Amino acid sequence: MQVLFSHGKESGPWGGKIKRLASVAEQLGWGVDSIDYRDLLDPDDRVQRLVEHGLKYAEPLVLCGSSMGGYASVCASQQVKPAGVFLLAPALSLPGYQHPSPALVCEQRCIVHGWTDDVVPVEHVIRYAQADNIPLMLMPDGHRLLDSMDLIAQLFRDFLTRIVPPQA
Repeated sequence: MQVLFSHGKESGPWGGKIKRLASVAEQLGWGVDSIDYRDLLDPDDRVQRLVEHGLKYAEPLVLCGSSMGGYASVCASQQVKPAGVFLLAPALSLPGYQHPSPALVCEQRCIVHGWTDDVVPVEHVIRYAQADNIPLMLMPDGHRLLDSMDLIAQLFRDFLTRIVPPQA
C-alpha cells in the first residue's frame, strides 16, 4: 500500500499539504513517497517522471497530485493504473499542456477544488468531473486550499479506507 504524491509547479515534494496528507496515510498503514519535480517546468516531463517512479510500486498504489502534480497524476494513471487518484486543484484544461483533458484511469477517484481558484478556473474542473462522473468537492477556498485542509484530510482518510479498509 503506497501513496505517491506529486507537488505543484511552485511547491516542493514535502510542502504543507503533502505533509498533512502523508500523515493521514501513514496513520492508516500506507507507505508514502513524494517526487521532486523542482528541476522540471514542463508538465509532460513531470508525467514521464511520475510514470517511471510509479511503475516501481506494488499494488495498491494511490496517486495524489496538487495543481500541476494533479495533471501529472491524471496523465500517469493511464500507464501506472493505480487503485485510486486523489486530486487537489488539478491543472486541467490549461494552455500549454499537451493533454488539456486527459482520461483518468482508476477505480477510486476524487477531485477537491476551490471555488475562488485564480490559477485553474473552477469551470474547467467542473466540466472535467462532469464529463466522466468524477466525485468533486468544491471548497470555499482558493488554489492552495490551505483553509480547507482539515476537511481535505478527512476526505483523504475516507478515500484511502475505501481502497483498503482498516484492519480491526
